Amino acid sequence: MKNNIKKIIIEHQEFISKIPVVSRNLNLEFTANYIITGQRRTGKTYLLYQYIQQLLKNGVEQKEIVYINFEDERLLEFTVTDFDKIIESYNELFNLKPILFFDEIQNIPGWQNYARRLADSNYKILITGSNAQMLSSEMATTLGGRFLVKEMDTFSFEEYLMFQGITIEPHLSYSEKRFEVQRIFEDYFYYGGFPELHKYVNKQEYLNTIFQKIFLGDIIARHQIRNPYALRLMIKKLAESTMDEVSFNRVKNIIQSTGVQVGTSTLIEYFSYIEDSFLIRSLQNYKSKITERETKKKYYFRDHGLLKLFLTDTESFQLETIVFNELSKRFPGNLYYLKDNYEIDFYVPEKMLIQVAFKMNDSKTRERELSALLKASINYKVEKLIIITYFQEEIINQEDKQITIIPAWKWLLNIE
Repeated sequence: MKNNIKKIIIEHQEFISKIPVVSRNLNLEFTANYIITGQRRTGKTYLLYQYIQQLLKNGVEQKEIVYINFEDERLLEFTVTDFDKIIESYNELFNLKPILFFDEIQNIPGWQNYARRLADSNYKILITGSNAQMLSSEMATTLGGRFLVKEMDTFSFEEYLMFQGITIEPHLSYSEKRFEVQRIFEDYFYYGGFPELHKYVNKQEYLNTIFQKIFLGDIIARHQIRNPYALRLMIKKLAESTMDEVSFNRVKNIIQSTGVQVGTSTLIEYFSYIEDSFLIRSLQNYKSKITERETKKKYYFRDHGLLKLFLTDTESFQLETIVFNELSKRFPGNLYYLKDNYEIDFYVPEKMLIQVAFKMNDSKTRERELSALLKASINYKVEKLIIITYFQEEIINQEDKQITIIPAWKWLLNIE
């Protein structure tokens, strides 16, 4: 085992500095230990590479770096009892105190106590993992506040542009570059923000590969699901219900109508497994009673491209999912929907009411969206009333209120 570990240490010291990396602005503090978590293929490994390269630029020696990926096939027999061999192997190579980078560490059960021991011994350590259970209260107790947590998502549209070498300049709305940005947005809109997606001609096949890895590996195998068909059906129904409020009983009834029997307690477990795998995240109704906030929610995929695996006419679903994910980044912990005698897609208390409509050409759609915003603005005082569309743009002044209709690409880039 030690020989394999030594080979892995030397290999990564030699090639990580040479890997081309597009930097992401994730504001990591260089004095802190981190747990970096999120959905598979969101770029957590490349974030470690980016961090290591920055350390090397700042004067850290290459031989101080220890990077271990626990999905490396050479570590298939690695168990919790082997962790001490990492430091032992390093000390047999170098007479320094290493900076440690452990990728996909959740593959080794019992890793938490080792990570805490390293932190207590004043090792600098960054850890990545693809399981939200790494953020559980039990985990927080075990690690005792010794790590900061950073959650990674797939690319935002601005990051997607940067990845393709496009910088956002002043007055973009009036420049020729806007046509290129709109063209790139169309690709982002339909296929999502996974960093490696641009490499593939058959993008849907790549998305399916990611989903299968999450479904079979992070959910089915990890939780030993006995009825994978019921779980897959549930995920499909959540995709079809992206824009609607969902209750446990409603999903159970839908699944049972197909002849598949599943109990409410099992279904609740399935919901937690899906969220733990970073496949979906939920949104609460601001108007709900406390007892209903956990049993009735809206659910969104963490990457809108995955919706194409379950739906045919995806545009409205994808647009609302894009807006939700962006708002979740801008206003973490302070985002809701409203369902009363009207429905508002998104509500940020004291800041904005937002509706999402792929098109506003139809008079009924236009009246529905405007009416809901105007009614809600009577009870909820906010700074902005916004309707986000795919391409339409307009300012409407009605009942002493101003409503901004804005194309998604502009809103995502904060272009007024």
